[in-house]
Amino acid sequence: MMDQHTAEQALEALRELHIGTDRDAEAASHIERLFEKDAAGHRTSVAKRFTKTRETRGVMVIGEPGSGKSHLVNRTLEKLPMLQAQEDGTPRYIGCVVPSPATFKSMMGELLKASGYPVESKRQEAWSLVQDLRYRLAELEISLIWIDEAQDLFCADRNLILRALKSLMQGEHAITIIVSGTKELATVIRSDQQVKRRFTSIVLPELTEEYDGENFREIMAHYCQRVGVHAPMETDLVGRVFHGARYCFGRAVELLLLAFEFAIENEDPHLEIAHFASAYAMQEACSASENVFFVEQYWLIKTDPEEDEKPRRTSRNRRAK
Repeated sequence: MMDQHTAEQALEALRELHIGTDRDAEAASHIERLFEKDAAGHRTSVAKRFTKTRETRGVMVIGEPGSGKSHLVNRTLEKLPMLQAQEDGTPRYIGCVVPSPATFKSMMGELLKASGYPVESKRQEAWSLVQDLRYRLAELEISLIWIDEAQDLFCADRNLILRALKSLMQGEHAITIIVSGTKELATVIRSDQQVKRRFTSIVLPELTEEYDGENFREIMAHYCQRVGVHAPMETDLVGRVFHGARYCFGRAVELLLLAFEFAIENEDPHLEIAHFASAYAMQEACSASENVFFVEQYWLIKTDPEEDEKPRRTSRNRRAK
């Protein structure tokens, strides 16, 4: 094993490592089609109009907490050529998280703040905030907004907020909108048929050992090589990791990285199941009898008492980049 300081530096580098998935290409495809092409066939920063009403379209990204949806959207927007910052550094898109508490004014205010235009007065008439936002987006030539944790739009002002989003997708400087959140987001969007038809969907499926197990083992082996420890040998380890991570990819990677912390701290030459058990206990504040890395029939442990559904069996490929 490399010395502790070097191993810690390697681990920090792994935290910044993007793990490519076939969802990267899917997300890019969903967003790219929402922009016009120039004469040479290249995508431009101009939002594409659809149908006779000349409205733009958007994308809804749905995944459970820890599934990696926010990272996926952020990474995609950062990489798309037509959304790169303008020559003077002005962004082509802005993003924000739904504020708490979520109200019409707080949501519009958050978007205005993201554009660098803070709300001047709490007494400002509500719909005038939408007009200010529209003007600001046009002034900066911003063509896309991204709203994260959008399931929290399920609030008393839901209809008014959805009306505002529809308004921003119409008119002279109509924009594209990306919303991301948990499965409750679909309920919010589907509550307004006019909004629903404007959005395509990307649903991040849950992990399964059958389809994702080998890929995760490869990721784990790659990480072990980078940190300078031997890979674990337990045949059922990946199944335990997936169950403990609630079958969410982002959570599984977080659990893996935390297990590395324990291995490095103890200066152990092997990454072992005991390191995962310590990591899981730290995350979940659970006893040994509730720890998926100690209990023989780990699949019987309810990692989320409110969720009784079994993971969907959907095939994906993941690789370390």
